[in-house]
Amino acid sequence: MRPGVLTVGAVRAAALLLGLAALGATLHDGLDQPGNALAFGALVALGELARRGAAPGEREPAPLAAAGALAYALLGESAGSPTSHGALQTVAVVTAAGLAGAVPRLARGRGPGPDHLARRVLTVGFAALCFQPLHTSGAVARHLGEGPPYALFLGLLLALTALCDAVLAALLLRARTGFPYGSLLRDELRALLGIGSAVCATGAVMALGVAAAGLWALPVLAVPLLLTQVSYRRYEAVRTVSRQTIASLARATEVAGCTPPGHAHRVAALSAAVGRELGLSGAELTVLEHAALMHDIGQLSLVDPVEGGATALLPAEEQRRIALLGGEVVRRTGVPPAVAVIVERQADPYREQPLPARIVRTVNAYDDLTGVAADAGRGTGVGGGPGAALDALERLRLGTARDHHPDVVEGLARVLARGGAAGMTPVLPG
Repeated sequence: MRPGVLTVGAVRAAALLLGLAALGATLHDGLDQPGNALAFGALVALGELARRGAAPGEREPAPLAAAGALAYALLGESAGSPTSHGALQTVAVVTAAGLAGAVPRLARGRGPGPDHLARRVLTVGFAALCFQPLHTSGAVARHLGEGPPYALFLGLLLALTALCDAVLAALLLRARTGFPYGSLLRDELRALLGIGSAVCATGAVMALGVAAAGLWALPVLAVPLLLTQVSYRRYEAVRTVSRQTIASLARATEVAGCTPPGHAHRVAALSAAVGRELGLSGAELTVLEHAALMHDIGQLSLVDPVEGGATALLPAEEQRRIALLGGEVVRRTGVPPAVAVIVERQADPYREQPLPARIVRTVNAYDDLTGVAADAGRGTGVGGGPGAALDALERLRLGTARDHHPDVVEGLARVLARGGAAGMTPVLPG
């Protein structure tokens, strides 16, 4: 069994055991302070019902549910009266409410995945286990009181909980994709600076607000996060339109007959995978993917199209001319200047290129070479498939003196050995 499968199974098993133990203990001992449990459970369930859905790159599709769960884990008082629900009841209420809110969406095939549910149970359990025993024993009240030190203590616990969630998320992605753990963890930590920070802050404010004003504070304090979620949706809509515009421009070379169908999207998907393999993350991957989508747009300026669109087989001077033409076109489309720089530098000697340009050049050459092999073998039973991929990799390795950086070629080989981008056939390293 692959180590990745064992990692995912271990995380899910730990969450399942914790959830079952919490539910069993709560059913056995009874529900302590049911009013608080019902209010926070309803908030978590409502948050799951209102989740946005996991679009690409999103880390927290249900921020209201996450904030409510964290607030219940860090709840020490309600309207001035001490709470005593404890860590296990916290996990039980959050688990039951999360499942109740997810059922309608699961019935429509749009519910959260098991990894998301496992992370929610484990991170809430971590926060509750850090806070509730200290609160129940009176240590928090004795040493911190109710002033700024108490608020700072809650902030510290939320920061540790957010770090725990980021570590778990990166670990699960590493197990599923095989990409370097460091770049995945950086992505998760960067995400905390966005809506993740709003979730943590709202969780702390909810806990403090309920402690002072009671449960009526919950709906009032949920409004800012709801507004943040609406704004984030609009931001995502703008990003979606931008991606669609770039994808449409990338298809222009295919519609014009300059490149084979699907070439730009294959290069973009595989470039993103190689970039992740080599440690790129966040905005760097976005720029890389956009540049890979538009890397052949310079061919639209040619009088005579390149046969098969395979620019990797052209002389170096011609590749450079097409790349410069492409960079000029990209600069007029309004995309970030960094995208145009990668497009126009993709044909430079690799020692003069930034890493994203090296990746686009090598992945484009790989797709060109395998496409030519497939065309040559069509109808003869040869060309295409793993054999063509191994031949293409061998030719790329032979070009590492000037055209292709050795690290990029070997990164591509590792990605292909794991199956490459979605839908690609794994290729044994040769």
